[in-house]
Amino acid sequence: MRAFRAVGGEPLFIARGEGPYLYDVDGRRYIDYVLSWGPLILGHAHPLVVNALTEALQRGTSYGAPTELETELARLVVEAVPSIQMVRFVNSGTEATMSALRLARAYTGRDKVVKFDGCYHGHADSLLVRAGSGVATLGLPDSPGVPLGAAEDTLVARYNDLESVRRLFEENRGQIAAVIVEPVAANFGVIPPRPGFLEGLRHLSQQDGSLLIFDEVITGFRLAYGGAQALYGVLPDLTCLGKVIGGGLPVGAYGGRREVMEMVAPLGPVYQAGTLAGNPLAMTAGIATLRELARPGVYETLEQRSAWLAEGIGAAARAAGVPVRQTRVGSLFCTFFTDQPVSDVTSARSSDTERYARFFRSMLAKGVYLAPSQFEAAFLSLAHGEEELHHTVRAAEEALADLTS
Repeated sequence: MRAFRAVGGEPLFIARGEGPYLYDVDGRRYIDYVLSWGPLILGHAHPLVVNALTEALQRGTSYGAPTELETELARLVVEAVPSIQMVRFVNSGTEATMSALRLARAYTGRDKVVKFDGCYHGHADSLLVRAGSGVATLGLPDSPGVPLGAAEDTLVARYNDLESVRRLFEENRGQIAAVIVEPVAANFGVIPPRPGFLEGLRHLSQQDGSLLIFDEVITGFRLAYGGAQALYGVLPDLTCLGKVIGGGLPVGAYGGRREVMEMVAPLGPVYQAGTLAGNPLAMTAGIATLRELARPGVYETLEQRSAWLAEGIGAAARAAGVPVRQTRVGSLFCTFFTDQPVSDVTSARSSDTERYARFFRSMLAKGVYLAPSQFEAAFLSLAHGEEELHHTVRAAEEALADLTS
């Protein structure tokens, strides 16, 4: 369901980004709501990030040894994210989830993992699995090149359906190492958790002696300064981070309770390493970004602007007589072309993808760059001001009206 970087079958080649805008190689300018798939919460080429990186570049690009920058970013993450007492940096979200699952299996002495249909946790073999014909069955590989053996311990449940999770625990009692979930699903559009869903996962995993892993690669530092877990008040055992904490540079991290994280080498037996993990440039960009996000009023501003934009698009759809369902949590949002509630991957797939594609192409022609797929999230940045928001709503009014002609 992921659209990668294709736009109508071909990628949009970019020359540069500035603030809320992208400029392609042909000189066209677009208001950008993809934002490198989420990391650029300050906008493109933010002066604080650029200046910090310019200084850091003079000192070198990689050392293969610890730096004070790594310690400083770790301190910011630990202070902000409620469940994290220790953190380890890696190079991507995929590395973060892969490492967290290895750690969970070592800590519990169990092999099986529960994930949710439609939730994407990177391209590690064992996570490229969906439900198949049922929501409570052993998964089958979802991509060529993934051997059956790599996927057979992955169990798949339905997002927002606690009963499907409860059945898996009953059928695999004492065998499940962890439940991994996006606290706000953001890889088949944006699906907020139903009231009680995250709390239920916390209870079921604790009851069975399993770990709860929040994949906050997208939601971390985007929905709130402490991520989705700070917003919803549910604390996992392990958290995976990426995107925003690198300020637009490649980064990932995983962290959690001290007793679990102390199993990672060199303190414990669980091996994980990476040549560029904790890269000083990524740490520099991350520090500059998080310090800016920590200023008073930042998330209130993002909430107000995102709410205004979502309501504007919704009003345009109603005026045009086009059925849509808007979903949004903070500056993470999506417009589904359906008249039915969207609460999981099945209901998301009932959306009119062809109508979304027409809407996307029309918006692109009007200088607004949305995700090319119905099943991707849109993102707002602090760089998006009144001018960009008003332009977007006007473009949406015209694009939605065109869908009925």
